[in-house]
Order: sequence, then C-alpha cells, then structure tokens
Amino acid sequence: MNSLFLLPSTCKKMILPKTAGNYCLPFRKKKGGLHHTSINTKAFGTHQGSCKEYFHVNKDFKLRTQISFFQQQHPLHANNPHDLVPFLELKLYADNRVPDLTSFTSPRLFSTHLPPLSLPESIKCSACKLVYLCRNPKDTFVSLWHFTNKLRPKDIGTNSLEDTFDRFCRGVSLYGPFWDHVLGYWKESLENPGKILFLKYEEMKEKPDEHLRRIAQFLGYPFSPEEEKLGLVDEILGLCSFDTLSKLEVNKSGKLLSGEENKTFFRRGEVGDWKNFLSAEMEDRLDQISEQKLHKFGLKF
Repeated sequence: MNSLFLLPSTCKKMILPKTAGNYCLPFRKKKGGLHHTSINTKAFGTHQGSCKEYFHVNKDFKLRTQISFFQQQHPLHANNPHDLVPFLELKLYADNRVPDLTSFTSPRLFSTHLPPLSLPESIKCSACKLVYLCRNPKDTFVSLWHFTNKLRPKDIGTNSLEDTFDRFCRGVSLYGPFWDHVLGYWKESLENPGKILFLKYEEMKEKPDEHLRRIAQFLGYPFSPEEEKLGLVDEILGLCSFDTLSKLEVNKSGKLLSGEENKTFFRRGEVGDWKNFLSAEMEDRLDQISEQKLHKFGLKF
C-alpha cells in the first residue's frame, strides 16, 4: 500500500531546497510487534513528547528502574531524539528508499508529520497506535517561522514575519493547513480513542506527570507500583525536559544524518512566546480562523 505526499511549490521557498521533494511511503504490515507512531504538527516543541514515548517501548523494567542508567548511560545522552525516533517521510522512506522495518527492535516507534489523509491503510487498519501532539496555532506559527529561517541558506536571506504569517493563515504549510491537520486527528481521536491519543503541548507543560502516565497507559506500558515508588516518573520527566535536552552536548554540536544541526530543534520551548512577536491584528486574525474552523468541533486552544 503506497501513500504519496507532495510538498507544494509555495512551501519550497520556506526551507532548504534539498528538503523540498516528493515522498512515497510504501508501508507494509509487519509481524513481531506493534508499530507506535508519534505524530505532531511540524515538530515545533514536540520532540520532548517523542522522548517520553521512547522509554516505554524500548526499555525493560530492569533498565527503567536503574537511576544511574538515566543519569549516565541512556541513549538520549548520545543521540538526538530524532535519531532515536526516526521520521518515516524524512528519513526512513526519503529518496524512494524502502527500509527493512523488521530490523528495528519490536515494538517499533516512529515519528511523522503526515496528515491523516496521507496515512496508508496499513497504519489505519493495523494495531498501530498513534500519539498526536500539537501546539496552539500562535506558538506553532512563531516556531515555524524561526525553524524554517534556520534551515534556509544564509545567502538567500530569511523569510519575513509578515509574509510567513500570511502564508500560514492561508494554509500554506509544509504538511498542509495547520487547522486541517489538527482537526483531522482530533476527529479521529474522538471516533477511535483506543487508537489515537490527542495531546496538547500546553497541557503537557502544565501537568507533565499526568500526561506521561497517560502516554504510558495508552501505549500499554503503565508504570507499576514499584516504578512509581522508585520515582521513575520524575526521572523520565527530568531527562526529557527542555532544559536538560537542550544542554546536552549532542544537541548543541551534533547533526542529523540529513544535515540539520541538532541545536536547530531547540529554541525556547515556552508557552505564549507568540506574544513577543505577533501584533494585535495578527493575534485577532489567528483567533478568528481558529474559531471558524475548530470551535464548532469542540477543539479550543
């Protein structure tokens, strides 16, 4: 089963030329364990969520309860989160490659930015579980603007805030209109809550321990009483915090295989940073679009 995702030409101006391509994802059902897929709206401030999922599908009880393992030996100390939770369309299936998914430790954990309509039937019809993480549109836009400017070659200059904002409001984004992307997964999560867990970045920041337990329970790896007693929740939250991850040497100086500097994925990680960049008119425009497209479906930020 193939799913083709096309990057609109209007988006190509926002990013590096080498990332502006077409991706063909020939997914196939695999035996030997579930696929767990982390989906987010353009990865802005969402790598922390992938880190938290990584613990629950790759570590047995013995390793999960060794405090020294978190402090000294955990893979996050030597790898960027995007290397540990690879993107389907940006890494595994890029350039028409077809990876051997059986080579991954089961159960398998992947990431993607694909909207629901672009997901292949093999994901929709399988036992694969999806964790969807999004941010409010204002912070999403500001993060998008900073992120794409970091990826652009210096000799071609940066995108202006005003031009990028206008494109965002018109739905010109790397993976389709923000509101369509979010609403698609919101509706799917309401129809099938056992398959799709819908999370908001702001709520995770406010109650991180509660949402970590939700993710663990959803993926089928709930914390045991002994793990709770040993303080495993706090250990995971500490290692996966923005402050810790951004200060790791691998995230300050390393690069992904695709060429992006790891530090590109860490800026501030704060809720409400949009207030430092958007005018009152911009704020009002985004609020009106959100109200028009999302509120009648019960989705608010």
